[in-house]
Formats: sequence, structure tokens, C-alpha cells
Amino acid sequence: MARLLVVDDEKSLCEMLEIAFRKDGHAVETVTSGKLALKKLESQVYDIVITDIRMPDLSGIELLEQAEPARYPGMFVLITAVPTMKTAIQALNLGAHRYVVKTDKLVEELRLVVARALEELALREENLRLRRELLRVFAQNNIVGQSRKIEAILEMVRTVAPAPSTVLITGESGTGKELVARAIHEASPRREKAFVSINCGAFPETLLESELFGYFKGAFTGADANKKGIIEAANGGTLFLDEIGETSLTMQVKLLRVLQERKVRPLGGTVDVPIDVRLIASTNRDLKSMVMQGQFREDFYYRVSVIPIHVPPLRERKEDIEPLARHFLRKFALQMGKPLRDFEAKALAALAQYPWPGNVRELENAIERAVAVSGDQEGLIRLAHLPESVTGTTPVEERAIQIPAEGVDFEGQIACLEKQYLEEALRAAGGVRTRAAELLHISYRSFRHYAKKYGI
Repeated sequence: MARLLVVDDEKSLCEMLEIAFRKDGHAVETVTSGKLALKKLESQVYDIVITDIRMPDLSGIELLEQAEPARYPGMFVLITAVPTMKTAIQALNLGAHRYVVKTDKLVEELRLVVARALEELALREENLRLRRELLRVFAQNNIVGQSRKIEAILEMVRTVAPAPSTVLITGESGTGKELVARAIHEASPRREKAFVSINCGAFPETLLESELFGYFKGAFTGADANKKGIIEAANGGTLFLDEIGETSLTMQVKLLRVLQERKVRPLGGTVDVPIDVRLIASTNRDLKSMVMQGQFREDFYYRVSVIPIHVPPLRERKEDIEPLARHFLRKFALQMGKPLRDFEAKALAALAQYPWPGNVRELENAIERAVAVSGDQEGLIRLAHLPESVTGTTPVEERAIQIPAEGVDFEGQIACLEKQYLEEALRAAGGVRTRAAELLHISYRSFRHYAKKYGI
């Protein structure tokens, strides 16, 4: 059942639509003016608003414009007896779901429109639910941040998790590649099965082969009993091959066969074992460059990099340092039973200035050390509690902005930059303003305000 608001200055039409939609099981309210509808929207939330465009006090277009964003309904459907192309475009640009012309089949058409709108709302709600679940999974796996880059990774995980496709996660050591792999697994249909990981660079080739494929008793010296390999152990779940760039060309051939045939043969065996695993691999190396140098097989590269995800280093997403530091502070303060609640300003400044060559792993270690050595005074992590490598380093970075001796026109420069962003967003969106606003992560009303300001 959905909550509907019908707005039309024709009382008979309101009554007709109310009867029709109540028969469909919806809760329906009606008003006969735009101003009354606006008051309703200020105090209540509706799934769908069906409003006439031409009304004496406040038009449907004006109602759509003035509706408070915080109380904005799920969908707006505009109806009119006098259709014009200009009005239709204006309504859709303002975010209306549909524009319907009044005919003798208006009720039937609106029923279809409402049914489709409710399907879209349900899908939107499911996406929000999945996003909230992913945020929980990210937090559990120490993937914390507020940067656009982390947001992009979150969206990519949400998108690719349901699919069985192979994923290649790239990034420097310590950025959290395995954490992203675990998040993909936990957000996937395979979450109830095993997540099995192995660091390909931690074993010599012969030992790596026996670990991956398993072996039968007597397959080699020291094989005193049968052992299942981790590929088979991951059956039904996810296999994570960390630092896959460290594998030899021979091992790459064997792994390629597994991916192509979905079968594995233990050492000393004669029968292939069918397997159903999703492969996620990671590397801190440039595999494309390795392919060109003959150090990594091209066919294997294309097999493992079906869906690439890059995890940027912490120095490229500095806005994530503070939320990560607070997350680790809460974690270790709880583990160590210390009443620590925050950082002093100097400590936060030092954390923000440090380049973190060891990325998130180094930050986590630094906060763990700070919590361990701190006292309980005032519940703060102070500058003195941080490692010397952090407090004693002030990186000298190339400045992207240079201010000449005579100064600059600050407001003029900002205005120029804003206009360039608006024009570029419009170009990228093919002239569709609602899409351009989405690309800039601002509301359509804000976009319209800036566009008017700069004559765009």
C-alpha cells in the first residue's frame, strides 16, 4: 500500500481518483489547491503526488519547485488538460516522474503510471538498503572514509558483488585490498560460504602449488596424508589470491586452466574435481607493464582483470584520515579498556600532514601505539603519543596554487571555476540539467541558481 496525494482544483476529478486508488488498496488524500498541497507536504511524506499543472493559486510546476527537499515525495506525477512541449520539459527537468495528459482514459493511465512508479520506489529502497548494508560491512572491515574515491569504491562493490565475475583489486601495500575483497564477498550471494585467502608471494612455487591444488598421499616426499587444496576448500565461496603478480609464468598457466575449465586436479591425482569459486585477486604491481615485459601472461591477465577496482593510497584521499583515525581510536580504546574519546588539535594536524607511505595499515598501527602509550588524562590522544615518524615529518608538496606578489581576485577566480564546472557538467550530461546536477553532486535547484547566476 502506498500513500498518495491528489491535487486538482476540480473536486470531481479528485473524488474519482480517490475512489480508483482506494480500490487498489492505497491510502489517498485529496486537496483542491496547490497551497493546501504545499502545507500537506510540509508536515507529511507521500510516496506519490499526482497534481494538476493549471491551478489558480499555485500551479503544479510551482508546487514541484517549492516542495521542501527534506519532505520531497518519492514521485511527482503532473497531469494537464492543455499539454505543451515547454511545460513537459520544464516538469521533467524539475524532477517529475511523469507528465500525463488528461483524456477519457486518465484513470487507467494513472494506474499504470503509479504501479511503475511504486516499482521504481521499491527498487530505490532496495538499493538504499544494500548501500546501508555495505556501509556496515565496510565499517566492520575497517573501510572507513568520506572521500569521493571511497564512495566510488563503495558503489562499485555494491554493483559487482551480486555477479560471479572475477575482480582484480589494485593498489599500494596497506591500502586495504583484502578488506575490499572481503566486503565484496560479504555483500554477495556467496556470503554464507567460505572466504579463503592466500598470499601468493609468501610461498615458493612448489609449495604454493600444493597449497592451492592440494595433494594425495605419496605425491611427493613429505606428503604423508591427503590434503585438500584451498581452491577446493573455497568451493561455493570466494577465493582471494593476494599479490597475484608474484606468481610464476608456470603457475599462471595452471591457474588459467582452473578459471577456464572450472576444475582442479590435486597433485598426485588422476581425476579433476569440479569447483565453483569466485576469484578475486589483488596486486600492488603494474600487471600491464609486466605483460609487456613478458613477466605476466597476457591471457591470464585478461582472465583476472574482468572487473578492475583501484584502491588509492591514503595520501590521495586525505579527507579520510580523520574518520579512519577516530574509527581506530574507538576500536583500540575499547580493546584496551581506556576511556579515550578524541584527539587534541595538534595531533589531528600531524596526522593530516603526514604522507602515510604505509597507507591505512600504517595509520592503524600508529593509532594502536598511541592508545597503548597514552594515559587517561582528559581522554585525549596527544601529539606526544604519536610515533616520531608522524610528528617529525612535514612533507613538502608541490603547490598546485601559486599566489603572485600583487595578489589575486579571489571571488573572480572562484566564480570562473564554478562556471567552468557547470559548463563541463552540462557538456558531459548532453545538455540535460538534472543529470548535470547529479554529476556535480548538487540539487537541481542549486544547479539552476548557479546557471542563472552565470547566464548559462
